[in-house]
Amino acid sequence: MVMARATAASLAFLILLSGCAMSPRFTEYPQDCNRGYWEGEMNADVWSHAKALGRTFEKALPFLCVENPEIVQLPSVIELLKLPPAEQQPVVAVYAFGDKTGQRKPKDNIADFSTAVTQGNVELIIDALKTAGNGKWFRVVERNGLDHLVRERQIIRSARQDFAKREGQEKFQELDSLLFAGMIIEGGVIGYDTNIKSGGRGARYLGIGATKQYRQDVVTVSMRAVSVLTGEVLLNVQTRKTVLSYGKSGDIFRFIEQGTELVEYEDGIGNNESVTYATRTAIEAAVLELIHQGHRRGYWKIEGYNENEETN
Repeated sequence: MVMARATAASLAFLILLSGCAMSPRFTEYPQDCNRGYWEGEMNADVWSHAKALGRTFEKALPFLCVENPEIVQLPSVIELLKLPPAEQQPVVAVYAFGDKTGQRKPKDNIADFSTAVTQGNVELIIDALKTAGNGKWFRVVERNGLDHLVRERQIIRSARQDFAKREGQEKFQELDSLLFAGMIIEGGVIGYDTNIKSGGRGARYLGIGATKQYRQDVVTVSMRAVSVLTGEVLLNVQTRKTVLSYGKSGDIFRFIEQGTELVEYEDGIGNNESVTYATRTAIEAAVLELIHQGHRRGYWKIEGYNENEETN
């Protein structure tokens, strides 16, 4: 009798764990990425079945699926797009915006030389600069791939010269000079601090347990605007973005039938915020603050902004 009660309690707790740490199902159909499923429903057309049952989509659990490519627009992108245009667009150049943290991805008992922070920061900052004001804020000149640009211009010049020679012309049409920048955007990712905050909770009774854990990291970005004419640092901004990781799991480990049979069950799920997205958000916030700071100090004017208006 006692063993039966223990077994019933174990099964009840097992069902509870299944609800607390429910792993998503996998589907190979990309169209299912925007759909969901309800626990216990095994039919393929869960969407129409859910409608027939009168269930709301908010209660659906997400599929783990192969997703189609998408254009990522984070909340910071929306703020940049809403920014009023500049009265006169400054011409800026970005030579380098590197990872200065020296951090590597942590791996247990394995030497891993992959960096913890994305190495595509130049691309992220150029995207942020061109996104500001829906493309009506900065004129960005190419400097990161300058060798390729100069090589292509040499090819064009050589082709025009050969054409003029075949036509018996003494002169050929020269290319216009490259646009020069009045300001250089410098900086980089200066910090990636792990385990700034961590914690969790759990409980275990008679071989049945459940746990929840979380960890918080921080990415710090520094950005400055330097005058090409004088070399003076005109503006300097630092931003930070947290990176949240959390997970929950449950397990059961019990001997039943007087110790002759073993019941073992584990379930869990984890969610890690993208470090690349966090870095991108910090860079976009830095560009936004750089624009407001330059407006307050009189280096440029935001169209339609009141001189005494406070900016965030």
